[in-house]
Amino acid sequence: MKTLVLALVLIFGTGFAFSQKYAYIDSDYILKAMPEYKDAKEKLDKLADRWTKEIEKRYDVLKMKKDNFAREEVLLPTEEKKKRAEELDKLETEAMQMQKTRFGVKGDYFQKRQSLIKPIQDRVYDAMEKIANQKKYVMVFDKANQSNLVYADPKVDISNLVLKELGVKVK
Repeated sequence: MKTLVLALVLIFGTGFAFSQKYAYIDSDYILKAMPEYKDAKEKLDKLADRWTKEIEKRYDVLKMKKDNFAREEVLLPTEEKKKRAEELDKLETEAMQMQKTRFGVKGDYFQKRQSLIKPIQDRVYDAMEKIANQKKYVMVFDKANQSNLVYADPKVDISNLVLKELGVKVK
C-alpha cells in the first residue's frame, strides 16, 4: 500500500512540476534600455562625484595640516601641540562624519537613490508581474545582479515583453 501511495505521489508530483511555467528577466538590460533610468543614474553619479570631491578636499586639507604639524611639532610648546592635535582630531572627525552622512547606510546617497531609482525599479517590477500573471508564470527569475541562474533558455526571457509593457521601444 505504501509503495502504491509513493508511486502515485511521484507520478502526480512530477506531472505537477512539469506543468508549472517559469521565465526570467535581465533587470540590467531592462533598466539600461529605459531613458528615465539613464537620466536618474546620471544625476546620482554627478552627486556622488561632487560629494566624493568634497570629502577628498577635506582629507587633503587634513593631510596637509598633519604634515605641517609633524614638521613643526618639535618646535611648538606643549600647550600649542595639544591645541593643534585637538584641531586635527576635530577635522578628522568632521571628515569621517561627512563621509558617513553622504555615503553611509542611511546617508544622502542612499536616500537620493531611493527617490530616483526605486520608482523606476518598482515600475519594472509591476510590468514584470503583470506579464507573469497574464502568461501564468509561477516564477520569474532575474539573471542580473549576481544571481545563481546558471543557464536559461532564451525562449523564456521576457525582458523585451517587460520593456514593451513599459512603453520602451526595443531594438
